[in-house]
Amino acid sequence: GDWDFWTDWKDRRLWVTVVPIVAVTFPAAVQAFAWGRYRLPWGATVCVLGLLLGEWVNRYFNFWGWTYFPVNFVFPSQLIPSAIILDVVLLLSNSFAFTAVAGAMGWGLIFYPSNWPVIAPLHVPVEYNGMMMTLADLQGYHYVRTGTPEYIRMVEKGTLRTFGKDVAP
Repeated sequence: GDWDFWTDWKDRRLWVTVVPIVAVTFPAAVQAFAWGRYRLPWGATVCVLGLLLGEWVNRYFNFWGWTYFPVNFVFPSQLIPSAIILDVVLLLSNSFAFTAVAGAMGWGLIFYPSNWPVIAPLHVPVEYNGMMMTLADLQGYHYVRTGTPEYIRMVEKGTLRTFGKDVAP
């Protein structure tokens, strides 16, 4: 969804909670099938590689090819380290229940640190027209999206989600 599409929505509170919870479902299902049927411990990793291939094709052709959004504004999340941890936990424990608890926890905990090298340059503070914002928010101002109501940006003009706590209109 939108939490993974736009770099100005990849914040430190909602993106790191919404995306891993939603993204673990398909790799867990493929992992359960591959392990239960064939005893192959790499189901989640193969699923994530296929998902990332599809995401890159989608984002390159649809976002860059049709609407000319920069690719660094719409890149997908890095899920490969999370999938490897999920597969390793299943391989070492040989238990679906333990993998559901410990592996899913590892999936969620490694998500943000594995994406931090890609996200960090976009969270650099900049001053633009007298307002303090991040580079990702600046991209969001210059590349307006049709599905995003601009009044949200007007409400957040006074403070910034990335630096502060809550939005104070």
